Amino acid sequence: MQQSPNIVLIMTDQQRADSINALDAPWMQTPHLDRLVREGTSFTNCFVTSPVCVSSRASVFQGMYPHTTNVFTNFERWQPTWVKPLADAGYHCVNIGKMHINPYDAKGGFHQRFMVENKDRPLFLEEHDRAIYDEWDKALRARGLQKPSRYTRSQSDPENYLNALGCFVWEIDDDMHPDNFVGNTAKWWLEERQAASPFFLQIGFPGPHPPYDPTAEHLAAYADADIPFDVVSADELDRQPVMHRNLRQSMVDFNIDSVAWRESPGREDLLRLRRHYAANVSMIDQKVGEIIEVLNRRGYLENTIVVFCSDHADALGDHGHIQKWTMYDCVTRVPLIFWSPGHIKADARCADLVQLMDISPTILDFAGVETPDNWEARSLAPMLRDGRWPDGQFREHVYAELGRDHIQSASELVIMRRGDRWKIVVYPGEDSGELYDLAADPGETNNLWCDDAYRKRRDRAIREVLEWHALSTFRANRPKTPKPQSPMSITAQQQGN
Repeated sequence: MQQSPNIVLIMTDQQRADSINALDAPWMQTPHLDRLVREGTSFTNCFVTSPVCVSSRASVFQGMYPHTTNVFTNFERWQPTWVKPLADAGYHCVNIGKMHINPYDAKGGFHQRFMVENKDRPLFLEEHDRAIYDEWDKALRARGLQKPSRYTRSQSDPENYLNALGCFVWEIDDDMHPDNFVGNTAKWWLEERQAASPFFLQIGFPGPHPPYDPTAEHLAAYADADIPFDVVSADELDRQPVMHRNLRQSMVDFNIDSVAWRESPGREDLLRLRRHYAANVSMIDQKVGEIIEVLNRRGYLENTIVVFCSDHADALGDHGHIQKWTMYDCVTRVPLIFWSPGHIKADARCADLVQLMDISPTILDFAGVETPDNWEARSLAPMLRDGRWPDGQFREHVYAELGRDHIQSASELVIMRRGDRWKIVVYPGEDSGELYDLAADPGETNNLWCDDAYRKRRDRAIREVLEWHALSTFRANRPKTPKPQSPMSITAQQQGN
């Protein structure tokens, strides 16, 4: 590949790892993402550093875990740290869609931002200090259209709204669906661009984050789809930590993102939920294909790397939960695909444990920009270039962290560590926790935390997690200094002077 390749980072919001047909989800209709899988390299065990949007994105764009970025929830202020170095290296840096920078309208090092934020966000500017009119709001207003949201749907049909579990059919013009709007805006920008400099284009699709609101055409494609899922058992619920019970109650009490959750939704309700979700993913898939076609037509593909990923996933009823805020694999594992025909290994799958934030040093490597030496993220470039790691296993464990917010209000801090076999979730200051043997229980339904037979393993894992946390904080924040010299070397230098 020539120097300074174009880089397109496509990030969805809340997309599960099992939502791409070519990655072992035969019920999905994702022909364009399937192409990226066939012609690129997929990381099938990619885990986020936090199960909420802002905290996860801050790690991606700062190369650090939440305990170093100090962004644990969706409300801390943050901005990217490596977009400006890309710009300084000659890249034209543009964001189209969701970035979730806080404040929303900060430039974040980008030359241009065409901002589109959450689908269910209100327009009332007086509501809170983060309220803002984004590009989608302006386009809706110019068309004379009212944005569908919890505020309109709950008023127009209250009974259906409470029974919908966040599932709706898109009510207004199809091209004004936020995922279509973002995809079309990205295509327009690529069509109109005249500059000769390399570009970094971050495309942030708002979906498949709820509301689960596909257009009628895409939902019809899943009318008879047989999508597998398990209904949570009473025994599993009894073994869950206190935080989980409080979180489920929050989802019942508050219609967060238009999802009026229920404690025990039936199989038909859960199937309808997954069909709507799948249709939302297929909408994004179609736009990805159209973006690739424009890149090809404009002659960009010969020197362009496309990265596809998501900021976290969605429980969709697994373990009795909806949305995020938990450390189950169904929430913390996300798709990650690198695609550049002729330059990145085709039809390759890497099952090693990686963190989503590892895309950051990887992008900088391909751009020829130096990575900060205190980053906790590691470059995936050796696997993409050579098909292997130079020093064996990439990561022994992956970690995720979460702080208390207005939804997950029961626990001050949650820390997850996952290895190939064992996963532990620690709630510092609390007696409860989670321990899973992933070899015997890949679905994470049997919490062994209180099982006396695993007490020694649990206690050792708790100690190791806290040691990791302390050492990671120390190493990431300690100023880099030259290695200390031996007393003999210092004496020799003094004598030489």
